[in-house]
Amino acid sequence: QVRLVESGGGRVQAGGSLRLSCVGSGFTFSRYTMSWYRQVPGKERELVAAITWPGGKINYDESVKDRFTISRDNAKNTMSLQMNSLKPEDTAVYYCNARQGPMNEYNYWGQGTQVTVSS
Repeated sequence: QVRLVESGGGRVQAGGSLRLSCVGSGFTFSRYTMSWYRQVPGKERELVAAITWPGGKINYDESVKDRFTISRDNAKNTMSLQMNSLKPEDTAVYYCNARQGPMNEYNYWGQGTQVTVSS
C-alpha cells in the first residue's frame, strides 16, 4: 500500500525553526512530484512548496518564500521542509503529498503533522 508518513512537527516560538520530513513507500518515489500543504481549522488546504521529478523544479507559496526550503532525497524516498523564521501564522497541520500523471491521477496524502508557532 502507498504510505506517506510525516514527522518533525512540534511547538516553537516565533523566529524558531523546524524541519519536517516525509517518507514514502509503496510507489516509485522518483516519478512523483512531492509537495507540502498546510491547513488550519475551517480553512482550505493550501500549497506551501512543491518539488517536481523529473526536473526538480521548486515552487513556494509567497508567504514562505525566503524562509522555507523544500528538498528531496529520492534514494531515501524522503522529502523535507526546512522552516526558518517561523511566524504564528505558520501554525497549521502540514501534509505531505505525492502526485503523478498528466492529470495527477495518482495523488496520495499523508496524515499530517502539527506545527504550532507561539508568539
